[in-house]
Amino acid sequence: MNPLDLYLQDARRQFRAMKKLADRALAQVSDADWFVTLDAEANSLAVIVKHVAGNLRSRWTDIFTTDGEKPDRHRDTEFELTEADTKDTLQAHWERCWSILFATLDALQADDLARTILIRNEPHAVIEAINRQLLHYSLHIGQIVFLAKHLASGHWHSLSIPRGMSAPFNASARPKRGEVWDAAKQEVTETKH
Repeated sequence: MNPLDLYLQDARRQFRAMKKLADRALAQVSDADWFVTLDAEANSLAVIVKHVAGNLRSRWTDIFTTDGEKPDRHRDTEFELTEADTKDTLQAHWERCWSILFATLDALQADDLARTILIRNEPHAVIEAINRQLLHYSLHIGQIVFLAKHLASGHWHSLSIPRGMSAPFNASARPKRGEVWDAAKQEVTETKH
C-alpha cells in the first residue's frame, strides 16, 4: 500500500479514536458538570466542546475553496457560554462538526495531501493541516478527559487499562504456547465494565 494511503487511513483512525475517547469521558459526567470550572481561568467541558466544534467546522468545511478560518467564525465567543448553550445543544453541535471533519477526511485521496489550503491566509499542505489539527484536538481531548475524570472521580471508569491491570492485560494480549490467556483477558474485561 502507498505510504500516503496508509497515512490517511491512520489519520482517520486517530481522529475517530480521539472523538470516541472524548465521548466516553463526557458520558461519565452529569449535565451540571459540563459547566463546572476549576478556577477563574479554567475552561469548562462545555467551553472546550464549543471551541473544538467551532474549530472543526471552520477548518474542515470546503477546505479547497475557502480559508480554514471562516469569516463567520468568532473564535472568542467559543469561550463564552450563553443561555442557548445547553448540554444538548453543545452535544448536537459537537456531533455535526465532527461529521464535517470525517466527511472531508473520508473524501481525501493520497494526491490531495500535497495540495495547498489556507488557514488564516497561511498556506499549508493538507498533510500539514491534518497534523496541525491532530495536535490541537489531542490537547483539548486531554483536557476533556482530565476534567471529566476529576468531576466523575468516585464513579469514573477507566478509558484504557485500569491501574494495576497492566500485567493481566499484557498477558491476555499475546498468546502463550498457541493459546490466549483467557483467564487474564476475562479479568481485564470485567474490570473495564
